[in-house]
Amino acid sequence: MPFVIDASVTACWAFADEADSVAAQARERLAVEGAAAPALWWFEIRNCLLVNERRSRIQGDFTTAFLRLLGAMPIEIDHDPDEVALLSLARRHRLTVYDAAYLELARRRREPLATLDRALAAAAAAESVALIGTP
Repeated sequence: MPFVIDASVTACWAFADEADSVAAQARERLAVEGAAAPALWWFEIRNCLLVNERRSRIQGDFTTAFLRLLGAMPIEIDHDPDEVALLSLARRHRLTVYDAAYLELARRRREPLATLDRALAAAAAAESVALIGTP
């Protein structure tokens, strides 16, 4: 079953010292099942990489290679959020609109969510949205 992936999981793939079992499970499933992300994900990943370049954690050539790798992965970008549902989720769970975008997509598509964000995971559980890495 396809799933929704957030930037926290994707960013984890870029940095070996941030290994996480949820991120590893998501990467394994991605190759077989594919994933989706809200349009925001595209910007979040690039910002994360650029911030880490500025901190001298990675170099520009790493960013280029990692983005090329991501571009080859079966990740569908969703451009049509349900604004009413998104704002409702953000309000109800005190999430940022950015985090609520991932939850809204997972709920709308009835797909599991892969996240390392505790508040987002708690909101997903409260909304009966399955989480990658939990039984």
